[in-house]
Amino acid sequence: MDWLRAVVALRESRTPAVLVTVSEVRGHAPRAAGAKLVVSAREAWGSIGGGNLEEVAVRRARALLAEGATAASIERHDLSDRAPVEHGVQCCGGEVALLYESLPVRRSIAIFGMGHVGHELALLLGRHDVELHLVDSRAEQLAADRVAPLLTGPADVHVHRVPVLPELVIADLPPGTDVLVLTHDHAEDLALLDALLRSEVPGSIGLIGSSAKGSRFRTKLAGLGHTAEAIDRVRTPIGDPRLTGVGGKEPARIALSVAVELLSDVRVPD
Repeated sequence: MDWLRAVVALRESRTPAVLVTVSEVRGHAPRAAGAKLVVSAREAWGSIGGGNLEEVAVRRARALLAEGATAASIERHDLSDRAPVEHGVQCCGGEVALLYESLPVRRSIAIFGMGHVGHELALLLGRHDVELHLVDSRAEQLAADRVAPLLTGPADVHVHRVPVLPELVIADLPPGTDVLVLTHDHAEDLALLDALLRSEVPGSIGLIGSSAKGSRFRTKLAGLGHTAEAIDRVRTPIGDPRLTGVGGKEPARIALSVAVELLSDVRVPD
């Protein structure tokens, strides 16, 4: 597999990686500027010339992955026989600059409940490069004419029409998905939260509603056997205007506040 196909495959499998590019060459070097190497935690694809240079690049890329680094960086390497090496001498006589760029996992977001707020929220999130899952137990909320405007942006949109037990969709979501619960039915909300807290899938869990609703749900979830620590994973209310600066009760304004909170990862201090 070449480096470009590796990037596509890693993106689809949600595997983080680092792209290493020969960004500059002075003198003689194994590869010209533009050569690329893709490095994951366990594999590598492409080549920047082999030998000591490539081994150093692989190790540096994996160190960046372990650190969770996201900023691009450039490192220069001397290829003379006088340069210190660990993995064999390369005496091409030149110098290369390597650009390290993170290939992060595409973010996955799921909206359970495609009513007024859910639809407005999907319109906003659909304008971002995310994997967006839309779920509703009511067929009319995911009718073709309602979904069509949500498909015009860069988001990869997945529509889940589940008339019974929408919580079963959770098992089909990518690990680490940020889940927002906005359904029309408090019983459905509770079933979803119960299933989410028993699952290893969600990265974060948000519930729409007032602080009073949140308190009632804490009691109900405790009654279902969830610990206080587990229940703390449920963030409610979502889209807190104290933090986002977006107030109002109109669906579009609530959706905007939720999107700001979600995409910026802001939180109200305890």
